[in-house]
Amino acid sequence: MKRKTGAFIVPTGVGASIGGYAGDASYWAREFARDYNLIVNPNVVNAGCFSGITPDMLYVEGYSLDEFFRGKCNLVPVNKKNKIGVIFDKAIPEGILNVHINTINAVKTIYGLDIIGYDITDFEAGVEFTVDESGISTGSVKNITTVLESGKQLLEKGADALAIVCRFEDDDFDNYSNGIGVDPVGGVEAIISHYISRELKVPCAHSPAFDDITISQEIVDPRCSAEYITPTYLPCILIGLSQAPLLSYENEGISVDNTDFLVMPYNSLGSVPVFECIRRGIKVFAVKENCTVLDVSKKDIHPDIIEAETYSEVLELIRSV
Repeated sequence: MKRKTGAFIVPTGVGASIGGYAGDASYWAREFARDYNLIVNPNVVNAGCFSGITPDMLYVEGYSLDEFFRGKCNLVPVNKKNKIGVIFDKAIPEGILNVHINTINAVKTIYGLDIIGYDITDFEAGVEFTVDESGISTGSVKNITTVLESGKQLLEKGADALAIVCRFEDDDFDNYSNGIGVDPVGGVEAIISHYISRELKVPCAHSPAFDDITISQEIVDPRCSAEYITPTYLPCILIGLSQAPLLSYENEGISVDNTDFLVMPYNSLGSVPVFECIRRGIKVFAVKENCTVLDVSKKDIHPDIIEAETYSEVLELIRSV
């Protein structure tokens, strides 16, 4: 029997109770990937110095996910490790940059990843982040084109995928570390990766760099603990990008028509993947145990959406079809 292909998505920066922290949706994604080829957004499996990704997962950034579900691009699984180029924001202090370079070398040595090198942007990116009145993580980038130019240079040197590291000013993360609210940097990270994906049409992912790399000695919420035991969050995106599918705009690889199901948090259904799956007759599952700060559920979208209490229940429903 042909192995089914599904998508397991947890939107970034919306305070998902499962997947809104640091790789805390990985367990359930891995359970699904035992039986199915599984498309995941980086937010599902990124976990600082860890990664929840498995060989049966297709690691796809959010903008490219939307393009895939619109039928505008296909996903081409890779048979060898992607060549990764790393973009560093000029604003990153030298000492912090050195820690990230050591991280690249460690990941290359341990995992055998093909990282062709890095490029430092000509100008400071100027990243600012905040949480808006609705509780959604957002922000802005004053000079995002400088990131784009570095990306172009790395692609010219042979990169297949791009890891992006911008400097973020340290802020108060007490709510997040206590498991309350949203990841305050997730929203602007998505803005950066969406822009690079749109302009360069290659796999990419973002990791923040902070000036304070002191490892916390406080006990934090288990869901975000992976980010509190490491000075850099770069390893997870390098591991993910190494096996990310390439993007085809010429009908190669996996298309949206090959997709059998989509799994989403219960009340974050107002997105392109959901609308496109409904339009195309692809099953959409909304999981009640995973709620966000949004309020867009089945009643607001379409009666054919299948609600389930837990991820475990969704697995059983898919297996029974």
